[in-house]
Amino acid sequence: MKGICVLGSTGSIGVSTLDVAGRHPDRYRVVALTANHNIDRLFEQCQRFRPPYAVMIDEPPAAELRRRLRDAGIETEVLSGVRALEAVCVLPEVDSVMAAIVGAAGLLPTLAAARAGKTVLLANKEALVMSGPLFMSAVRESGADLLPIDSEHNAIFQCMPANYHAGRTAPEVRRILLTASGGPFLRKGLGELHDVTPAEAVAHPNWVMGRKISVDSATMMNKGLELIEACLLFNAPPELVQVVIHPQSVIHSMVDYVDGTVLAQMGNPDMRIPIAHAMAWPERFDSGAEPLDLFAVKRLDFEAPDFQRFPCLQRAYDAVRAGGTMPAILNAANELAVASFLDGGIRFTDIPDVISHCMMSVPVGRADSIETVLEADRSARETAGAYIRKL
Repeated sequence: MKGICVLGSTGSIGVSTLDVAGRHPDRYRVVALTANHNIDRLFEQCQRFRPPYAVMIDEPPAAELRRRLRDAGIETEVLSGVRALEAVCVLPEVDSVMAAIVGAAGLLPTLAAARAGKTVLLANKEALVMSGPLFMSAVRESGADLLPIDSEHNAIFQCMPANYHAGRTAPEVRRILLTASGGPFLRKGLGELHDVTPAEAVAHPNWVMGRKISVDSATMMNKGLELIEACLLFNAPPELVQVVIHPQSVIHSMVDYVDGTVLAQMGNPDMRIPIAHAMAWPERFDSGAEPLDLFAVKRLDFEAPDFQRFPCLQRAYDAVRAGGTMPAILNAANELAVASFLDGGIRFTDIPDVISHCMMSVPVGRADSIETVLEADRSARETAGAYIRKL
């Protein structure tokens, strides 16, 4: 039986992970659950799975959770703070860490899990985008297994050669075809994007996701971050990673081999599929997802992305080519811009402008230490905040 720590257990990925784990109580034991502020859901999860540990970022909600669990007779130890997140990741009884905290906040605990040689189920793309080679070096040096959870990267991983491990070059692969739904604004007039509301931006046509990642999908920055992640996970230059618009979200990505073979991974848009694949790897078990009905799908469409409609995708290509701390700068600027848009502070079309300003203004250095990466993140956030206040 494997012990699992779920970072971000109350979010959509965390909930799906626990759904899969609950289907296989003979295979997985929940050791630790962590959340930001959702006390009610974390309490319910602790009631069901009885983990030895639970973590909340701030002490006041942790104290409230501690009280509720005590009153319910549940002996879960409740911790608080970023250091506690790192601590539960490296517990001896933890074999796998589901890294599902959204944004830069997930970097330190995910990196701690990698350094400790855990099996890292990576759903937090920002951690890899920010720290890049530093993170991959930690995986190699510790012998950790890195298994991607994003449906696209998990699809690529499944289509890679037998016994493939993340970070290795696959010389028999000619191209990686990274699919994208195009989000809710694929057919919307360019002149109408200026007045897009947060409610419209988070209404993804195929996937149920959190608000931040839904906006990223609408701008296609989500695909941009996935592009950077793919270059790192599969040790491929950006020229070999081609983004393909596929509105049906049935083919989750493809791998083009030098002999002309193209392998595709298909399935319903249900995150339990890649989660179950990574949790069971190298075996397979039931995810709870519905079987794919090809007769209901009927057709599969593909088209090239429009960089005028999706300038954030172009910025991501620019960032991965620049290297160093530029991806961290891109990520930080995007997080600030998306948060401001969701709060009504800026327009949808301001998001790529904020990112471009930070990429031109913040000095780029080598991403050779966690301190350098975090400083680039801090500087980009400060620059983005000042620019947003002027808009």
